Amino acid sequence: MTPDQILTAHRAKPAVLHGLPERVVFCKRCVMSNQRPSTSPELVKRDTKIDTVGFDDDGVCHACKFLEIKKQIDWPSREKQLLQLLDKHRSKDGSWDVIVPGSGGKDSAYVSHILKAKYGMNPLTVTWPPHAYTDIGWKNFQQWLRKGGLDNVSLTPNPKVHATLTRLAFLNLLNPFQPFIIGQKNLAPRVALEKKVPLIMYGENQAEYHNKLVENASPLMSRAHYTAKADQKFFFGGVALEKLAEHGVRRGDLEPYLPIAEADAEKLGIEIHYMSYYHAWQPQENYYYSVEHTGFEPNPERSEGTYSRYASLDDRVDGFHYYTMFVKFGQGRAMNDAAHEIRDGHISREEAVALIHKYDGEFPKKYYQEFLDYIGIDEGQFVEAIDKNRSPHLWDYQGGEWKLKHRVS
Repeated sequence: MTPDQILTAHRAKPAVLHGLPERVVFCKRCVMSNQRPSTSPELVKRDTKIDTVGFDDDGVCHACKFLEIKKQIDWPSREKQLLQLLDKHRSKDGSWDVIVPGSGGKDSAYVSHILKAKYGMNPLTVTWPPHAYTDIGWKNFQQWLRKGGLDNVSLTPNPKVHATLTRLAFLNLLNPFQPFIIGQKNLAPRVALEKKVPLIMYGENQAEYHNKLVENASPLMSRAHYTAKADQKFFFGGVALEKLAEHGVRRGDLEPYLPIAEADAEKLGIEIHYMSYYHAWQPQENYYYSVEHTGFEPNPERSEGTYSRYASLDDRVDGFHYYTMFVKFGQGRAMNDAAHEIRDGHISREEAVALIHKYDGEFPKKYYQEFLDYIGIDEGQFVEAIDKNRSPHLWDYQGGEWKLKHRVS
């Protein structure tokens, strides 16, 4: 398309896409934008009104408000609650008594290690593998199990089906991580049901990163997030389950992605808890802990789209997850990293702004061709999907390039 055609198509769109608020606001304490969804990414549909980051009347986001609450929490009391929970489920014969989902990143390494080494539990780790392991991701996964002395159940979905679902999610929703997120979320409860291990321990509640403030009041994930009612409808990549046959995907192919029945979860008493409710959660401290105790290694180079080297290292598709988030919501990987590092006291807001201006929205070129080949599209289809998802209230086309209308300052 010519620049004039691109501009004409852009102006023909609705003023706001993706159900976002039209007015753009940045937190006065951290750097997060009110364009960030507080709904799980796999649930965000293109033009459905969604919940986004909440702000108080002083322009402070809910995650920063939660920081004030965390300072008042009686953490020794929370640890006692954790001990009571673990004692309730602790096995007496060394059999599995808690499930820890993860892939050997810093957070799952931290949670599984302290459960075993400090609290005497017998974790079964459960992994929904990345689309395509990076070298460092595979190494950390192996180190996690070997140095931690951990059992692991991994389920690799049919690669052809997974690639198809990823292509649909990218083209229809600009959300290439949707199939991975759905499978990752539903695998641990499925294993819990099969192995009769009702306690599942996640790392942090996403409310730590701008979900609704009220979600931090409970250590539990709502069962509605990982179970299904008998008459529930399912969509993958914006396509109804019944229509996926047109794309060569049968219902039986989707078995690994589907949630367990609500009645089955209730019968076994499955509960998903967040370690961040019981332990003060700091991602960088988890990184140091996992380096010391599980042999975790950071990326040998800076991750594309940000300044850090220690988070989201294992999947070659990671960069496209963050880049598409930047296109849809005007906030990317560097902004997400900087926001929580301000709250954790590791960098100043001034430093964060500079890092965001330098790295946010950087194109993930390292695995670009590999990504195109993986989902079976060409560069023209990629660019078309990207550009049609640029909301006019966030993006303008000037001088032959796209520019954000609003930058944190």
